[in-house]
Amino acid sequence: MKNHISIRNAVPSDLEAVIALDRVLPNEAKPEYWQGIFTHYVAAGKKDRIFLVAETNGKIIGFIAGEVRAWEFGSPPCGWVFAITVSPNERETSIGKRMFDEMAALLKQAGVSTVRTMVDLDNKLTLSFFRSMGLRTGKYIELEKQLD
Repeated sequence: MKNHISIRNAVPSDLEAVIALDRVLPNEAKPEYWQGIFTHYVAAGKKDRIFLVAETNGKIIGFIAGEVRAWEFGSPPCGWVFAITVSPNERETSIGKRMFDEMAALLKQAGVSTVRTMVDLDNKLTLSFFRSMGLRTGKYIELEKQLD
């Protein structure tokens, strides 16, 4: 029997589950970062800041976070997705797609017609996912310089 998966707005009590999901990645743990994100995105309750979780049987198995940003470097308002994670055991079950589709719908309701993200070129899994969602190279280019 298939488990029912719901996509919903995150609530403050989801913080520990989000931190735990983030730890499965090979990055360093960053609980303080997520606490700040939850304060800014979950507790603030603004429609242009969105943090969604995927849940089944009371367990958080994925999350996505984004917001509306406007006029950075002349860009009209657009949606930005800055975090997405699905539990490794739940990948290839369309949870990421469902979360992204819900995020896109909410961003559209907030009045934007474009969604953007940034992906590390070495992160083939995330790059492939966003390409499968229809994201392509846009008209803005990221530039960077290492500071010594």
